[in-house]
Amino acid sequence: MEQSSLFGDGVDIDTETPATAEATAPTDARAQAAARAAELRHELDYHAYRYYMLDAPEITDAAFDKMLVELQEIEATYPDLVTPDSYTQRVGGYVSEQFTPVTHMARMYSMDDAMDLDELDAWLQRTEDALGAGSVTYTCELKIDGLGVALTYQNGTFVRAATRGDGTTGEDVSLNVRTIKDVPMHLSEPALAHMGADRERTIEVRGEVYMPHEAFRHLCAEQELQGAAPFKNPRNAAAGSLRQKDAKITGSRGLSIFVFNVQQVRGKELSTHAESLDYLKSLGLPVSPRYHVVHDIEDAIREIEQIGQNRSKLDFDMDGAVIKVNHFAQRDLMGSTNKFPRWAIAFKYPPEVKETTLRSIEVAVGRTGVLTPTACFDPVFLAGTTVARATLHNEDFIRQFGLCIGDTIQVRKAGDIIPEVIGVVHHPENAEPYQMPTVCPSCGAPVVHLEDEAALRCVNPE
Repeated sequence: MEQSSLFGDGVDIDTETPATAEATAPTDARAQAAARAAELRHELDYHAYRYYMLDAPEITDAAFDKMLVELQEIEATYPDLVTPDSYTQRVGGYVSEQFTPVTHMARMYSMDDAMDLDELDAWLQRTEDALGAGSVTYTCELKIDGLGVALTYQNGTFVRAATRGDGTTGEDVSLNVRTIKDVPMHLSEPALAHMGADRERTIEVRGEVYMPHEAFRHLCAEQELQGAAPFKNPRNAAAGSLRQKDAKITGSRGLSIFVFNVQQVRGKELSTHAESLDYLKSLGLPVSPRYHVVHDIEDAIREIEQIGQNRSKLDFDMDGAVIKVNHFAQRDLMGSTNKFPRWAIAFKYPPEVKETTLRSIEVAVGRTGVLTPTACFDPVFLAGTTVARATLHNEDFIRQFGLCIGDTIQVRKAGDIIPEVIGVVHHPENAEPYQMPTVCPSCGAPVVHLEDEAALRCVNPE
């Protein structure tokens, strides 16, 4: 940074105080930024571990993204604060020790995010500037919210599946993926003929394992009946189900998959992403149900808005739209960072949250004796439907928010499906925190906490 006198040229200053203050302020700012960056890296690592490894996040995706953006801004202002292990410099994900590690044929990158249309427009403009205005076509696809996997086929036969892991090394989940009915064990022979007569025709593709809405509802209902804490959203349910040690459990969870990328292929030349998606479909692989080629920035934004308007009609969870440069030769010119490709970006749709008034809490008794509280509130329109009830799971959940009848609460749909209470905006004056019943509302018998359970249970075996 260039230094100049605050007092103009030719002025002789005897005191050192102004110069000292001028030198100290930036130093203090940098020290504060360094401390905050270290704090953010710790928080991001903690929450990423809970998200990717434990499938039990404690914060929303939006809250995580907010911290990540703050860290990116600090590192952009002070580049010397960037560390090799910073979450901004590596692909998100971890490799569990309970599965055999697998090295991917091609690196599985993360995706850079645009949180609003201004950020998306800036990325599109940078891309046009780099490749030449009017020379770029893009593909727009749904961003499925699930667990990334790589599927490998040799001579048309499924041989392996691995999670993304850290982008270079993943977890071998082949046995579990075999239980997913959408994953073909053999690719289409007519399409394979175009790969040539190589002795070993190998293709590795990337996809997203997800849990359809109906399967998620069924699983949550089962977990509630058993007194277990239900998964918070379909993404975590899919990840937790795919990482089961017992493949039979995975097979019972109703998982599905969409394949969206060719990672490596031998014996087949492909020049555009749209061509590769058509090719994957011809092989018999389940490709994302909506992908379009657009020819300019305006078309890309219109397609993203159209996808957003129709998201509530889908039977699976999605959290955005992905825009990619269509031609592979142009992608090569743009390259990648350590974390994500420069030729693609994910536009994130903001979560829909509504405020309403909590009118009552109803407590139902399940067949196993578990007491499940349900919030009853003034109806609100969320993600395509009107909702007036949301499960409160258990006593600990109620205590976490200090819920009181009459509270102004925030409600959303987990995964755009299951209504949930996510916060309290205001407690009415003199409100009393809600207390769960001490006796069963069905039979009047005492209720108890069993060891290692959050739920209350009725002691009456009948």
